[in-house]
Amino acid sequence: MPALQAIIGLGNPGPQYAATRHNAGALWVQHLAERHFASLRPEKRFHGLYGKMRIQGQDIHLLFPQTFMNRSGLAVQALANYYRLPAEAILVAHDELDIAPGEVRLKRGGGHGGHNGLRDIIKALGNQKDFARLRLGIGHPGDKNRVADYVLHAFSKTEWSHLQHVFDTLDPLLEAILKDDWARPMNILHSLRP
Repeated sequence: MPALQAIIGLGNPGPQYAATRHNAGALWVQHLAERHFASLRPEKRFHGLYGKMRIQGQDIHLLFPQTFMNRSGLAVQALANYYRLPAEAILVAHDELDIAPGEVRLKRGGGHGGHNGLRDIIKALGNQKDFARLRLGIGHPGDKNRVADYVLHAFSKTEWSHLQHVFDTLDPLLEAILKDDWARPMNILHSLRP
């Protein structure tokens, strides 16, 4: 597999959504931008907040789509087309209901699992599913009728602390993840518990 060249953090635009569970992926991209002194600025051609960080001499594209979650594919497709990135060179970070807060999974490929952002990205990339995913656990409210409300509410103080711990754990693993050298990162991340 090629080295990863772009990290997309899914979420919804606007201050009212900034600290909500659905924005877990976008929060990680914002964390990366701050940590690596990259500026995320509005970029019309990519329909989102875009920046570049440099790791080991390589530019990594960062993108937080501003299209709302269910149209995330528009932004991902625009970035991929402009920089001629194959799906395999893209990592999408997103919230995951089926994983507890404070837990994380790293995987390549697969379906959308009911996630509207992933569903739209797969469709926009011509049904290519081979992009990498960083699944950030937010837990499930227990009742499927409460999911829409649950994901659009802010993290609790404890959940926020768990998410920050996940981000801190990811920091020293990022270089290996980007090189597609996943054995050690997966071992560490998949054993992470809140």
